[in-house]
Amino acid sequence: MSERRGIVTVVGAGTMGHGIAQVAALAGYQVHLNDLDSEQVVAGRGAIESNLSGGVDRGKVSPEERDGALSRIRGVLDLEEAVDSADLVVEAIVENLEIKRGLFAKIEALAPESSVLASNTSSLPIGKIATALRHPERMIGMHFFNPVHIMALVEVVVHPGTSEAVRDRVLEVVRRMGKEPIVVQDSPGFASSRLGVVLGLEAMRMLEQGVASAEDIDKAMVLGYRHPVGPLKLTDLVGLDVRLAVAETLHREIGGATYEPPEILRNKVASGHLGKKAGQGFYTW
Repeated sequence: MSERRGIVTVVGAGTMGHGIAQVAALAGYQVHLNDLDSEQVVAGRGAIESNLSGGVDRGKVSPEERDGALSRIRGVLDLEEAVDSADLVVEAIVENLEIKRGLFAKIEALAPESSVLASNTSSLPIGKIATALRHPERMIGMHFFNPVHIMALVEVVVHPGTSEAVRDRVLEVVRRMGKEPIVVQDSPGFASSRLGVVLGLEAMRMLEQGVASAEDIDKAMVLGYRHPVGPLKLTDLVGLDVRLAVAETLHREIGGATYEPPEILRNKVASGHLGKKAGQGFYTW
């Protein structure tokens, strides 16, 4: 993708998917935004328009950049049509290994042999996803952070079979998107989730034990450690169901009490209090 602005297909138009589509389009790529749910595609594009218009209002994005980016994003419901000319396919769907493996097996059969296949997973082993492929060297992790259009970091996760050419192509894409990449070897939780989940789960335990309120626990990290947002509010933004799935994966892979999801998290997820997207989590939105 170094010689031209190629096609980036994003599979999954939810919070992470439409964010990735937005930064790809702003970087000049043609973007195919794919999802099984047509309403999700419409909602994703609406969120992108809102984010870009907000950027114009704040002077971060010019009207021309906004209009150009929107013109480069096309919603495509059919998976074959979405990936048949893609240079890069980024998956941003549910954190479930078997579902991801099944999706990538389909994508590999439909996409050009030259296309790079990437997962936005925050915790699932890239190498295990790659076992669904005939050519696992094409598989890599591109772990973006929420909100994608604001957060600067992208973890580029390489499994033992990832080719150097694929790694280098993805690093180029990440930098063109205006992000800072770090290269991480495939291991449970990579670098960021492994550290971030520990902080988030401990904050939940503190709340559970009545150590302090959610607001004051978060304020401790924002004012005391200069975090841009506290761990409980961040969990609300990411989604409590997503955080629970990541914690369960890490607990299964690494073991020990550190990654054991606390009851307060399990109970909130069971009650449908999934964070900002549900209007209620550790905070009311």
